[in-house]
Amino acid sequence: MRLPRVPRPRSLAGQLFGMQAVLIAVLVAGYALFSYISDRGQVEEAAGRQAMAVTRSVADAPSVHEAIGTANPTEDLQPYALRVQRDTGVDFVTIMNPRGIRWTHPEEELIGKHFLGNIGPALEGRSFTETYTGSLGPSVRAVTPIRVDGRTIGLVSAGIKVEAITKRVQDQVTALIGVAAGALLLGGIGTYVINARLRRSTHGMNAAELSRMHDYHQAALHAVREGLLMLDGQFRVALMNDGGRELLGVTDDVVGRSVAELGLPAPLTGALLSAEPRVDEVHLTDARVLVVNTTPVSGGERRGTVVTLRDVTELQALTGELDSERGFTQALRSQAHEAANRLHTMVSLIELGRAEEAVGFATAELELAQTLTDEVISAVSEPVLAALLLGKAAQANERGVELVVSEDSGIDDGLLPASLSARDLVTVLGNLIDNAMDAAQGTAGARVTVTAFTDASVLVLRVADTGSGVDPAHAEQVFQRGWSTKPAGPGGRGLGLALARQTVNRHAGTLEVREGVDGGAEFEVRLPLPSTVPPGRSAPPSESAVPGGAV
Repeated sequence: MRLPRVPRPRSLAGQLFGMQAVLIAVLVAGYALFSYISDRGQVEEAAGRQAMAVTRSVADAPSVHEAIGTANPTEDLQPYALRVQRDTGVDFVTIMNPRGIRWTHPEEELIGKHFLGNIGPALEGRSFTETYTGSLGPSVRAVTPIRVDGRTIGLVSAGIKVEAITKRVQDQVTALIGVAAGALLLGGIGTYVINARLRRSTHGMNAAELSRMHDYHQAALHAVREGLLMLDGQFRVALMNDGGRELLGVTDDVVGRSVAELGLPAPLTGALLSAEPRVDEVHLTDARVLVVNTTPVSGGERRGTVVTLRDVTELQALTGELDSERGFTQALRSQAHEAANRLHTMVSLIELGRAEEAVGFATAELELAQTLTDEVISAVSEPVLAALLLGKAAQANERGVELVVSEDSGIDDGLLPASLSARDLVTVLGNLIDNAMDAAQGTAGARVTVTAFTDASVLVLRVADTGSGVDPAHAEQVFQRGWSTKPAGPGGRGLGLALARQTVNRHAGTLEVREGVDGGAEFEVRLPLPSTVPPGRSAPPSESAVPGGAV
């Protein structure tokens, strides 16, 4: 069974042309009707004036007076009347006696017959006009008395047939219709030209197809979870989908506003304002890590920029955790290698018959490992922080850096609230320790000191190193993504401190850097805790971290 073919919607040009045709037709019809009624009245009035002027001229002519006094007035009056009729453009000139008997008429067989029409007012000495159907048909006529010495010696009537008047009006209406047809033709040509340009701009889609595309466009914008931002040639926001508003933290209507007015971080604003394309650039906002791609839109001139935003906050956190796990793995591998060396040493001592020394060597290693673990647990019994410190201690040992937990540290298990997640703690403290190890590595007596305690309702984390320190002029720049005093590695540098600052800001805390007591840099984090959390062991915040048990 063959399905019926769905008719294609009429094109926009066809709709415009149809609308113009209907509009012009209505205007022409209305104006034609108005013109017909108005012009007909004006033409009839003009015809009456013309006929009245002719009758008065004839009634005042001396030759007419003389001819009426003769025995056969028709002989002189008939040629005169025909001449006047021809010269003035009226359809008839009839001269008659006071009784209405014609002396002249365009049709000679009607001469001597009674005039068809009213003559009463003229007999009373008054000229008048009327529309009357006479021997020549309906006409607009004027009747004037011919008077001599106060006596009416005859009557003269001149008229224009209604048919002639109608023809004049029809000629005007025909001219109007011609003008309307010309306007319609020009409108059709203009519509065709505009439609051709419009279809080139819309890639051949008609209005219905454009409407469907708009619906698909809106649905796609709301469905896409990635952020989409479109800027015009002056870097004003032309469009922003729901994902873009969420990722950039925008709640107001920003369409038409410049990117510089959105209050975004300076590096991100610079990337959006750049005329060059950006590919997979990582930028930080107050709460997210975004991957930004920009593509200029050009068609002979700059028309705008298309920006896509991807949220990699979770991915970045997982990457940081993976890096930590990788570091732990490497540390365990190194420790396994070291344990094998120690085992070989103990076996060799036993083979040499020095069993007591082998037992002493093994016992010392076990006591040292247990002592280090006990020192960390006694200072920081919170399991996430303790595990992080033990792992970082192994990493520091492999890199030739001594990791020290200050004697002022003290955080009990269960002290930290659920709102402060383990992942956020790892992000903040882990990145600070990694940064400190980078700064201290290679220096004499390389050491990183960690202090963790609670002060009233604030969690304080301090990480100090023995590196070269931070120039006070760069105290804020160190927290910007991409800033680093070391050359960029394969994965780039300058992201750890930025992520730490971002996490601290998300928890309404503070992260500052200052000169440490060992000459390096000291980073201090202060995170507010709920007032219901009982205070743990604390040390005065003003005291510097004192190296305690080496981990």
